[in-house]
Amino acid sequence: MKRTLVLFGALAMALVMAVPALAITKGGTPDGDDHPYVGLSIYFAENELGDLEVSHRCSGTLISPTVYVTAGHCTFGMDKAMLWFADDVQTDQGSNGYPDFSDPDDDYYPAWGAPGHTVTGTPHTYDPYVDAAFFLYDLGVIVLDEPVIVDSYASLGEAGDIDELGDGRNRAGITAVGYGLQNANKNHTQADKVRMQADLFVVNTKGVAGIGNLKLPEGWLPTNSVILSGDAKHGGTCFGDSGGPGLIEGDTLVAVNSFGLNGNCAGIGGMFRIDRQDEIDWISDFLSP
Repeated sequence: MKRTLVLFGALAMALVMAVPALAITKGGTPDGDDHPYVGLSIYFAENELGDLEVSHRCSGTLISPTVYVTAGHCTFGMDKAMLWFADDVQTDQGSNGYPDFSDPDDDYYPAWGAPGHTVTGTPHTYDPYVDAAFFLYDLGVIVLDEPVIVDSYASLGEAGDIDELGDGRNRAGITAVGYGLQNANKNHTQADKVRMQADLFVVNTKGVAGIGNLKLPEGWLPTNSVILSGDAKHGGTCFGDSGGPGLIEGDTLVAVNSFGLNGNCAGIGGMFRIDRQDEIDWISDFLSP
């Protein structure tokens, strides 16, 4: 799922490019068992006949046995999801129930309910989300049909946690975790569907690539993005990582992976901040009995 968009309003003249960050690039490390609550999800939407058709895949984070936090551009318009939580979904793809999307004769549905995947669930998208400007409110949740029990879960942070980090590699660190590409080569096939992690530093706590807020006729609209580093030594984010967590203090979830600024997964990337009270409240509603 890859899109290029031009920002609107006062920024239309800037022609800023943002593409959904659909994996951890070179410089990151295999995650192994460090974050068992980070999963790989594929999404299905109903067609005009009422049949489910496969759409795309993303990453995401369990904050309880049945609540999985991800990006809004992953959940938007989707009706069902399948999820895996193995650290390596790639190696056993032939036997773990993951559909073969490259086979035009595979209708995918025999994999629905196959023993290899962990669980199915229903996607929900954050109320203010607008797909044409996905990065503004890029938040979604999957409510699982049955609980997934792992050794630990991520926890929601408090409002303003990222503001306390400062910036610069020695002062501010956010750990990104996700499945997907380590290198955006032309075939997008390198190290696919393996959970990776990278320790990134905060470049800017507000705006899209440091732009700040958007000026609309009704006033200023906060973008709620945090901009993170990306380099060959320490790693960065790339296609396959959308919805994956931004973590601080170990297992505290403060952001979800949202976008990059080019199709080569080079340089900085952006996460949607969920350390805001409105976002915390919306997610917490799914945790209520």
